[in-house]
Amino acid sequence: MAATIVALMSFAVFLGFVSADPDMLQDVCVADLTAKANVNGFPCKETFNETDFFFDGLAKPGPTNNTFGFVVNTANVEKFPGLNTLGLSLSRGDYAPYGLNRPHSHPRASELVFVLYGELEVGFITTGNVFFTKTIKAGEMFVIPRGLIHFQKNKGPTPAATIGAFNSQLAGTQSIATALFAAKPTVPDDVLAKAFQIDTQQVEMIKAKLAPKN
Repeated sequence: MAATIVALMSFAVFLGFVSADPDMLQDVCVADLTAKANVNGFPCKETFNETDFFFDGLAKPGPTNNTFGFVVNTANVEKFPGLNTLGLSLSRGDYAPYGLNRPHSHPRASELVFVLYGELEVGFITTGNVFFTKTIKAGEMFVIPRGLIHFQKNKGPTPAATIGAFNSQLAGTQSIATALFAAKPTVPDDVLAKAFQIDTQQVEMIKAKLAPKN
């Protein structure tokens, strides 16, 4: 009997480690973006209607007349409350000729890149510093594992566009260059100089270029 009790207790402890509630416990949970509660996600609105489940923010190309020739529009829970608790979101990337979506990562999601039109070079780097890259065109896809540094570049003289699908309602995006050289407060110059094997004057030049424009 004692052995049975110990076994049952061990099994209960095991269940405590592996059991979870990863899925919704109700049909919908439209995000209440005005709620004061601080939770991992957003509380549910008490009332909602069909407009909470509709979003047209990816229907049209965005302006690409910037330094990098790229703009992204997102359909995540912050813009599309009906996505709350569903574990998915989308983005639309528009590229000027030879435009670049700079190296970045999504800390909370993997990404599936689908080309609407144009031809792009896509690639990611593993934690072992192995670089995987592929040129993809309209109708083709490329998957980027969660958290890995990656980029997309328009290879042609005409505009291009992609749809990115994420397995998170709020994937998060961290631009590598901006995170290192435009953080607030700033990362110390000597740290960046030593990491990139450049001098502090060069660090300051890069910081000045990446500083947010007022």
